[in-house]
This record gives sequence, structure tokens and C-alpha cells, in this order.
Amino acid sequence: MLALEFPPINEILRWRDLFPTFNKVALIAVAAALIGIVIFLLASRQDGLKAPKGVRNFAETIIEFIENQIIMPTMGRDGMGWTPFLLSLFVFIYLCNLPGIIPIIYMPATARIAIPMFLALLVWVIFIGVGLKHQGFGYFKNALFPPGVPGPLYILVAPIEFISTFLVRPFSLTVRLFANLLAGHILLVTFSLLTEELIQSDTLVLKPVAILPFFMLMFITAFEVLVGFLQAYIFTILAAVYIGGAAHPEH
Repeated sequence: MLALEFPPINEILRWRDLFPTFNKVALIAVAAALIGIVIFLLASRQDGLKAPKGVRNFAETIIEFIENQIIMPTMGRDGMGWTPFLLSLFVFIYLCNLPGIIPIIYMPATARIAIPMFLALLVWVIFIGVGLKHQGFGYFKNALFPPGVPGPLYILVAPIEFISTFLVRPFSLTVRLFANLLAGHILLVTFSLLTEELIQSDTLVLKPVAILPFFMLMFITAFEVLVGFLQAYIFTILAAVYIGGAAHPEH
């Protein structure tokens, strides 16, 4: 019989601290921030008058993606000033997601709720701040009492708008990113463990069967490459939508 002992859930989610209050998940987050900084610092050191190549070409491709695929469709040309923030957000989240497909590590930093929650609260504070800057305290009135709604319906609309705008937005941003990356992490750990157990099984007939979970492991790994990118994109484009909506109430 194949005896497969799945590790305790806390063991695959919480890594031992490297030193008090700082574990490998925090190390991945710090590494993601540093890698992003180094990429764009190196790109900025190249001569901007020459045709971009190497790291500068890579950096400009990411910038164009943020501007053309995120900012222009959601905020318009007026939102170009938000390029540095949205670029940093996208790159940091993607680099935090990437270790989830690296063998042995198999742990995206965003699979722990602290980082997605911090980023979601940051976006929440920013879009409320933008709303207050552009509309004053009328921002809350415009958000809770949208024009064109019959007066009596505001009894229902105002609480719904308050919950959806000021409570659900940060919650949904957090859970969407966290849950998707956590699910991928658990699947990768499961199929890695199953493949290893079958290969090391004392029953010879079970050893060839290891190819099945191994192929599944390869498929999920490739799929998680796409998921990591999509979740970074979705988080960033929603941040742009929220900020753009706060700056332009007519939208």
C-alpha cells in the first residue's frame, strides 16, 4: 500500500523564521522589491538617445504594457502620472508570485495574506485620498448617492455603495490575490509530494505510475506562470480603475 502523509497545513504555509519576525516569505518579498529596483536602475543608466537593448528594452516593454494596457483603458491620458506607482505595483506582485513555480521553494510571497492585505489597504488609502483631493468631502456624497437614482431608493443604494466601495474593494483585492496563489501553492506541493512518494515506493508496479502526477505537476507549473501574471495584472488594473474613478466622478 502507498502511505502518503501530507504535511500539516501550517508546515507548508509558514516557514521557520530566519531570525525573529523575519522568515523566508519576507525574504522573498524583499528580494522581489530589490530585483525590481535593480532592473529599472540598470535600465536608467543606459543612454536614452540610443536604441534600447538588453535590460532597458525589457524595462521599456513593461512600461509600455502598463501605459497601453492598464492606464489608457481605465484612466486615460490624465492617468499617466500614475505610471510609476502602477508599474511598481505590477512588478512587485509578479516577482512575489514567481517563486511559486520554482522547485524546492514553491512558495509565492503573496500566498500569505499579509502582503496582499497590505497592498490592498495601500490602494484603498490612495483612491480615497485621490477622491478627497479632487472632490473634497463631496467624494463621499458622490460615492454613496450617485446621481440619477430616485430619492427613495437611496435608502437601499447608499448602504450598498458604502459596503461595495469602502469595504468590499480592499477585501476582494486581498482575497483574490491571496486565494489564487495559495491554491496554486498547495496543488504544486501536493503533486510534488505524490510524485516523490510513488518514485520511492517499495512496490515496483507503482514507480511507473509516478509519471502521471509528474505530468500534472508540469501542467500546473506552466499554468501558475500564467496565473502569476494574470493576478498581478488584475490587481494592478483594478487599482487603476479605483483611482481613476475617484479622480473622475463622472466615470
